[in-house]
Amino acid sequence: MKRHCLTTLAIMTLTLTAQAQTQKTVRLKVIETSDVHGHFFPYDFMEKKPLKGTLSRANTYITRERQKYGDRLLLIDNGDILQGQPCVYWSNYVMPENENLAAQVVNYMKYDAETVGNHDIEPGHKVYDKWIREVRCPLLGANIVKEEYKNGEANPQSVYTGLKPYSVHYLDGVKIVVLGMLTPAIPNWLNKSVWKGMEFEEMTSCARKWIKYIKETERPDLIFGLFHSGLSGGIKTDEYEEDATESVAREVPGFDIIFFGHDHQVHNEWIPSKDGHRVLCIDPSCYVSNVAEAEIELTYVDGRLTKKDIKGNIVSVRDEEVDQRMVSHFQPQIDQIKQYVDRRIGRFEHSIYTRESFFGNAAFTDLIHNLQLQISKADISLNAPLSFNAVINAGDVTQGDMFKLYRFENLLFVLRMTGEEIRKHLEFSYDMWTNTMKSADDHALRLNDASKNDQQRTGFQNYTFNFDSACGIDYEVDLTKPDGQKVRILQMSDGQPFDEKRWYKVVMNSYRANGGGELLTRGAGIPKDSLEGRVLFHTELDQRHYLTQEIERMGVVDPQPNHNWRFVPEEWVKPALKRDSLLLFGR
Repeated sequence: MKRHCLTTLAIMTLTLTAQAQTQKTVRLKVIETSDVHGHFFPYDFMEKKPLKGTLSRANTYITRERQKYGDRLLLIDNGDILQGQPCVYWSNYVMPENENLAAQVVNYMKYDAETVGNHDIEPGHKVYDKWIREVRCPLLGANIVKEEYKNGEANPQSVYTGLKPYSVHYLDGVKIVVLGMLTPAIPNWLNKSVWKGMEFEEMTSCARKWIKYIKETERPDLIFGLFHSGLSGGIKTDEYEEDATESVAREVPGFDIIFFGHDHQVHNEWIPSKDGHRVLCIDPSCYVSNVAEAEIELTYVDGRLTKKDIKGNIVSVRDEEVDQRMVSHFQPQIDQIKQYVDRRIGRFEHSIYTRESFFGNAAFTDLIHNLQLQISKADISLNAPLSFNAVINAGDVTQGDMFKLYRFENLLFVLRMTGEEIRKHLEFSYDMWTNTMKSADDHALRLNDASKNDQQRTGFQNYTFNFDSACGIDYEVDLTKPDGQKVRILQMSDGQPFDEKRWYKVVMNSYRANGGGELLTRGAGIPKDSLEGRVLFHTELDQRHYLTQEIERMGVVDPQPNHNWRFVPEEWVKPALKRDSLLLFGR
C-alpha cells in the first residue's frame, strides 16, 4: 500500500512538473507616440519659452520602461512628425543637406516602427523621400501605393518606394506584426504635384486584404494597427473615410490593438469586431503631452497561445524630467535653430491676436488677407484662423513669430471663381462657424462643450481652420437668417459693384484650393475634378516664406482690422459675442 502511494505521488509530481514546463507567460509593453509635430525638445521655438511634454520628456519615461521590460518593449510612432515646431521647418528647408532632424530623433530614440502621416507628405517629395531613406526603423504605409498598383492584391512591391506595408517584430519569442496605414484624404488637401507617383487606398478594404495576407504569410501571435487616421468622422466620400479607425476595427477581424492618431484627441476604448472579439483602440493625442501604451500578458501552453490579456493606458509625460543626455546630444542643432528663429524680420506697431478672428474683423486675419492680395494681385482673399489663441506682440517681429502668423507649410494659390461661388463658399464657412439666433439670448457661435480639449475645435462644433472670411469685398453676416442665407455681399471694397455672374481671381492657401474643408466643393458647388482647371497661379515655396519676404520688404507694419465685414443685427450679436468670448477665452 505504501509503495502504491509513493508511485502515485511520483506520477503526480512528474505530471505537475511537465505541466509547469509547458506553460509560459510573457509580459510585453508597447508605447506609441503620435502627431509629434516637431515637439522634440523642451523648448517652444515660437514662443521662446520652456515647453511641457515633448519627446525629450517622453524619452525619460520610455527609458525607465525599457529598464523594466528590456527587449520586451516595442516603441512605435504614428506620423505627423515633419511639420509643426520651427525646428522641423529649419531642417526640411533651411538645412536640407543635413540628415533630417526628425529622422535623427527617431533613430536616437530607437523606435521600432513608424507610420507616415498626412503632414509628412505635405513638405513635398524632396523632403519626405530623403526622410524615408534616413529613418532606420521600418516606415509603414500599406495603403500608400505606387500609381499603377491602386486597389490591387496585397503585394509588398506595390507600396511606395522605401515604405513597407507592415513590420515584423520578435519580443521574447512572441511574433508581432504592425500594419501601418494613412488617412486616404490626401488628395482633398494637397496638390497632386506634392504626392505625384502615389495613390491612397481606402483603409477598410486595404486592411482586409493585408490582414488575410499577414495571417497566411506571417502567422503572428499579435497583430497591431498603426493608423494615422482618427476614430471616426472627418471627410466622408463615396470612396473613403478620413477617420476610419473605428470602421476598420468593426469590419476587419484580426487586430488585437489599433494604435492611432491624426484627430488630436485622446482615446482609449474597446470596439467590438464583427467576429465577436473586441479591439483595443488607443490614441495619445498630439504634441507628446501623453504616450499611449498597451500592457500585454500572453499565456502559452505547449507552445500554443491560449490567452491574451491586454490593457490600454494613456500616460501623461507633461511633467516628466527632461532627458538631459538627449538634449545634450542635440544641443548643436538646438542652438542653430534658436539663432534662426531669433532673426529679426520687421516691426509691428500693434499686437495681434488670433482669438479676435472668431468675433469679426481682426488685425491678425486681415494682415494675412492683405499680404495675400499684395503678393498675388488677386481680387479677393479667403483665409481662416490657423491657431486658437496665438499672439504676436508689438515691437520687433522675428522668424519665430512667423510660425505663429502662419502655422502650416501651405502654398499660395489663385483660382478663378464666380461671384456666386464666392458667396456660397462664405455661406458654407459661416454656417460651420456661427449659430442661427432665434432670440437675443442664443449663442452667436456654434459652440460645443465636449470639444474644449480637442486641439482642432477647441470649444467649437466644427474645425476652426475652416472658418474662412474674405477680404476685397464688403459684406454682412446676418445671424438671424437660416443656414445658406446669412451672407449678403454689398460691394467690392474699392466701391465697385459685386457681380455674382462675374469671374474673380481669388487667393487662398493650397489646402483650401485642393478641396480642404469642402468649402469649394460642398460649399461653392465646384466639382472636385474641376478644381485643378480653376488654378491660375500657385507659388513654388510655402506661404510663410512669401509672407516673411513681404514683411521684410515693408519693414514696419501697422496691422489693423479692415472693417470690411460684420455680424448683424448688432443689438443681438454684440452681447452674444461677448458671452461666447467669455466661454471660450474667459474674457
